[in-house]
Amino acid sequence: MTILQAKQAQKSGANHSVADSHTDDGFSDLHPAYSTLQAMAESNRCLYCYDAPCVTACPTSIDIPSFIRKISTANPDGAAKTILSANIMGGTCARACPTEVLCEEACVRNVAEDTAVEIGSLQRFAVDHLMARDLPHPFKRAPETGKQIAIIGAGPAGLSCAHRAAMLGHDVTVFEAKAKPGGLNEYGLAAYKMTDDFAQREVEFLLGIGGIRIEYGKALGRDINLQALKDSYDAVFVGVGLGATNNLGLKGEEFPGVDDAIKFIEQLRQTEPKSDMPVGNNVIVIGGGNTAIDAAVQAKRLGAGEVTLVYRRGPENMSATEFEQDLAKTNGVIVRYWAKPVAIKANGKLMGMSFEKTELDASGKLVGTGETFDVPADQILKAIGQKIKPDDLAGMEITGGKIIVDDTYQTTAPGVFAGGDCIKSGEDLTVQSVEDGKQAAIAIDAFLKTASA
Repeated sequence: MTILQAKQAQKSGANHSVADSHTDDGFSDLHPAYSTLQAMAESNRCLYCYDAPCVTACPTSIDIPSFIRKISTANPDGAAKTILSANIMGGTCARACPTEVLCEEACVRNVAEDTAVEIGSLQRFAVDHLMARDLPHPFKRAPETGKQIAIIGAGPAGLSCAHRAAMLGHDVTVFEAKAKPGGLNEYGLAAYKMTDDFAQREVEFLLGIGGIRIEYGKALGRDINLQALKDSYDAVFVGVGLGATNNLGLKGEEFPGVDDAIKFIEQLRQTEPKSDMPVGNNVIVIGGGNTAIDAAVQAKRLGAGEVTLVYRRGPENMSATEFEQDLAKTNGVIVRYWAKPVAIKANGKLMGMSFEKTELDASGKLVGTGETFDVPADQILKAIGQKIKPDDLAGMEITGGKIIVDDTYQTTAPGVFAGGDCIKSGEDLTVQSVEDGKQAAIAIDAFLKTASA
């Protein structure tokens, strides 16, 4: 086992046994927080590279060498300000961002020692240290402009846009369909990644800038419409995410026990204690992304007897990172590659699924082999991708299930901007959504100044 593999095993929570998966201990912090001593020791491993590749690899361009140096000189609050100036949701990103394929993969220490600097853990240490001190908000608002901005969605993109717009002196109203803010940070990430109600604590911290008001239970197309917002506000930002999920297209998909993985995760995140959440004895999860991994691991930790994750291609094609795939396996999830679902089996109650083995033909196209097998199940969770809800998006061009924006994040509807998972700006990651929201706010500020000139 390499040092990297050993570290991944330690991170993966391999110490969770089947015995303790029936308790809320199975949802304790996936990455335990650093102590001050650990943070100081790890920060001193950084080479503080000039033109550091880790900065380029970060979608929000955090000055990583600078914040790590501040930790090493016993200035964690200064480190946090450096992080938050680029990524106001740096606390969540430190917990849930796939650092192993972003900043840490780019770390030059990988060449010298086979182990990257633990950038994510150091980032969490700094941000948590600042938030725990309950100091005044680290950023000040510019003089008020008198401009009003409407933001649809209190997810990472919308909240990031709101914070930066408020910093720039604008007044912001956020319209959120759900009862809590945070978007996927609150409803879509695994419970063991977001312990101690961190998503809500982070939003409370973010709102400390002032100038931001959130209205809950306001869904686009149901309670609010785009034209009315355009008429009442100086600019609009759409950060609605991807609210609809893809279907398998199989008979019996509406059968009790067949559900979307994202709904399963959302329900679990809102259940206390976690052990009260019902789970099947034999669970099948369909998909190859982080949502599939999160659902499968959490089903196992809830006490499911057997959890099988099935993906139509090989492990190298999964959008879930190698770390996430290892996390599933170390938690007892059975992973079966090269198979696609072809039938849901039921006889008065859910019995299982039939799968057809797949392969690539000579042209590289994925095809079925004709060979099938069955997997028993009393619960099936679908994690085969999400798509945008078309609710009241009139005037905005949508291509490939994403809202089209220009280089300034403006949609084809004048004065309406968009960002996050609902646009195609990069991977569907929290960190990318935060960057979209930040850059859109800067673009909205420029748009408003031009309109006022």
